[in-house]
This record gives sequence, C-alpha cells and structure tokens, in this order.
Amino acid sequence: MSDSDDNGHDDEVDAAEHADSRELGVEFGDLAEDLENHEYPTNVETLVDEYGDRELELSSGEESFGEIIEPYTEEPDQQFNDAGEVRQAVLNMVGTDAVGEAGYSDRGVDSEGDDTQSF
Repeated sequence: MSDSDDNGHDDEVDAAEHADSRELGVEFGDLAEDLENHEYPTNVETLVDEYGDRELELSSGEESFGEIIEPYTEEPDQQFNDAGEVRQAVLNMVGTDAVGEAGYSDRGVDSEGDDTQSF
C-alpha cells in the first residue's frame, strides 16, 4: 500500500516520476515532461528562452539548462526534432560532470587495472 499525503498525493508515484526524469546522472526534474510536451522541431534559442532558467541536478551540483545548452547557441540554425535530441545534447554537454566520482564503477571491476568485463 502506498502512502498518500493530505492532498491525496501518492509518494510512490512521485518516486517513479522522479526516477523517470534522471538519465545518466542528470536529474531533469519537471523539465523532462516539459521537453516531451514541447512542439518540435524547434531551435535552441526557443528552448533557452522558454526553459533556460530551469535547474538540472548533476552529481557535482546544479546547473541551469541554459548554461548547459549554451554552446549550441553558437549554431543559430541548430534544430531539435524531439525531446530525445534535446536530452542527448544536454548529456553531451555535461560529460563527466554528471557521472560522479572519476574512475568509480559499481559493476565490480577493479579500478587498479583489471580489464575483466562482465556481460
């Protein structure tokens, strides 16, 4: 049975929505749904105007969507055809800032040089 607050809000639903907005170490939050609902194709300037002040959580802290996507504004003709392309652009820009501790892996590989891979 899930817990609900006084407003009938379901905590398990919140947790599922939160998990759906995290991708490769970037917490998109409500921006994930807003990008899904945005009308495409669109250009980067429109996205920055509409969502630029929205904060994304990285393991290294928070950074605004506008700051992250800013390098794409150097190409004024840059078009995005769907939310997936926008998310990928963000992931390309955050790089290692989103993944946490350098060299860390939770896959059981020895960081001292053991090249064994598990499949």
